[in-house]
Amino acid sequence: QVQLVESGGGLVQAGGSLRLSCVASGRTSSDYGMGWFRQARGREREFVAAVSWNGGSTYHAGSVKGRFTVSRDNAKSTVYLQMNSLDTEDTAVYYCASGGTVHQANEVNAAGFYAYWGQGTQVTVSS
Repeated sequence: QVQLVESGGGLVQAGGSLRLSCVASGRTSSDYGMGWFRQARGREREFVAAVSWNGGSTYHAGSVKGRFTVSRDNAKSTVYLQMNSLDTEDTAVYYCASGGTVHQANEVNAAGFYAYWGQGTQVTVSS
């Protein structure tokens, strides 16, 4: 089993920055790809970014590409999402997700790729 705990959310002015952290615990969490999703009020959960198990490959949704950067530090069992140039449309609950031994989907931007989810951290961007 993998347990994920997000932190770092909060209230920030448009144009500002935040860094989210996701601490993973479990026997093999560092063996899995990790992703970030977000869900705005009244909207479906959407893919934000993902990073491969060794941090060598990253993927970012078009809506955040160039502004957000995903990374991981396996020594600390932590995945990060650095968010710059935040916009009000980035307001959402951000969820950390971990892959597992079985995937329901093959693409890292699909929720079915991931087996474990954190409880989320709120990010609010004011205009």
